[in-house]
Amino acid sequence: MKDIVERALHQWGMNGARYKLVASRENAVYEVSDARGRFALRLHRQGYRSDAELRSELAWMAAAAEGGLSVPSPARAVGGEYLAHIDGKQVDVLTWLKGRTLDDALANCAREIRRSLFFALGREMALLHQVSDAWNPPQSFERVHWDRDGLLGRAPLWDRFWENPELTASDRGLSERFRSAASKKLEEIGPALDYGLVHADLVPGNVLVDGNSLRLIDFDDGGFGYRLFDVATALLKHMRKADYSQLQNGLIEGYRSIRPLAVAELDLFLALRAATYVGWNITRMGEADGTARNKGFINLFRSLADKYLRKWRVSASLA
Repeated sequence: MKDIVERALHQWGMNGARYKLVASRENAVYEVSDARGRFALRLHRQGYRSDAELRSELAWMAAAAEGGLSVPSPARAVGGEYLAHIDGKQVDVLTWLKGRTLDDALANCAREIRRSLFFALGREMALLHQVSDAWNPPQSFERVHWDRDGLLGRAPLWDRFWENPELTASDRGLSERFRSAASKKLEEIGPALDYGLVHADLVPGNVLVDGNSLRLIDFDDGGFGYRLFDVATALLKHMRKADYSQLQNGLIEGYRSIRPLAVAELDLFLALRAATYVGWNITRMGEADGTARNKGFINLFRSLADKYLRKWRVSASLA
């Protein structure tokens, strides 16, 4: 990878810049420093995104930054392009954003501070949705769709969760019942739900806290989707925390300080988000923490899907 990184630095006019690998799970990300400042150089996972999708992601981030959000902005190579190919690798460079992850910021702090961080996160999420709705993407804009088919169809974006090999027979039955009920519900109410560009991965590691500012990074999975999907993603990994209800209320209030948010179907989207992780982990079972992670994903999905189905059955009986 060293040769690819140094050739990329040459293309971006950064010969001699210092660099170090800071992430390698999905994309390989290098922190680069030169006289102009700090940047993030990304070597994209092969086959995950097309050139059109990556150019669309970069254009979207640039529009969000211009709209006042603190998100990475793409840097042009010497030839004026945002995206390059080096030995079959898609490469781009973004501005570096400082801050500590939301997980770090939440650790060992008072409940009122934790709630205020979620209020701020809800506000930033709403601003992203607002700016995205006001933006006119180029005709060539191409991103994934976290819609009914992308979540529950025959080929979901993050794999067929109902076929995870670690599901018990009972879990598989639950998965199929949930998939059927959720699909019917989205078919019924989908047109009325707020839908547009969403980050789709606002987990704690993709939210940076710098003083009173929150910064959103890693738009790799962003695309078109239900806005409640973003809300569910931001909340899901905190559901077992003692102060979860305060965190949820804080995020919703922060969002509503910018734009409206209907949350009647939040339980559905929490279960949908949990389901995606059960699918996502299917091809990652061989990783060092893959088995333990899989167990946690399945347990959470089981709880949320069962909760949603019980609520759905009551609603159906009253209809």
